[in-house]
Amino acid sequence: MALNLLRTGRLLGRWISPSISLQRAALSTTTNDEIHIEYQENPIIKWNEPKNEPTEKKRSRLMYQSRKRGMLENDLLLGNFAAQYLAKMDEKQLRMYDHLINQPSNDWEIYHWITDAKPTPKEYDNEVMSSLKEYSKNAMKESRTRQPDLNFSPQK
Repeated sequence: MALNLLRTGRLLGRWISPSISLQRAALSTTTNDEIHIEYQENPIIKWNEPKNEPTEKKRSRLMYQSRKRGMLENDLLLGNFAAQYLAKMDEKQLRMYDHLINQPSNDWEIYHWITDAKPTPKEYDNEVMSSLKEYSKNAMKESRTRQPDLNFSPQK
């Protein structure tokens, strides 16, 4: 895929989109030079749901994945939600939660759905998402500034 840019200054490490960055491009000093930059996107790896996973192992995996999202906002929100609710979820709810945190490729999308900044797609608009949205409102004004311990053991 090629991208044509008009020269307006030096282009060093500028972002083209959230998923594509240019490492370096040296440009000539004459104005209005057109440059041609080649870039390649990294493919998004398709998520495969684990087969025949025991429920307690699934809860432990989901707890870990909830804490390690890659953005602090979701680490805190999903990590604390998982610590409070995973043990109470039945197999159907665990599967919904698993799909929610593992299928979308962009954590900001998940965050915006939970906080109602963007509409939730129908495939994720379910009882678990409703619980997450309610949890994110923090009606009890709980302090949620640290992650739950990683040595989490689900308690019913």
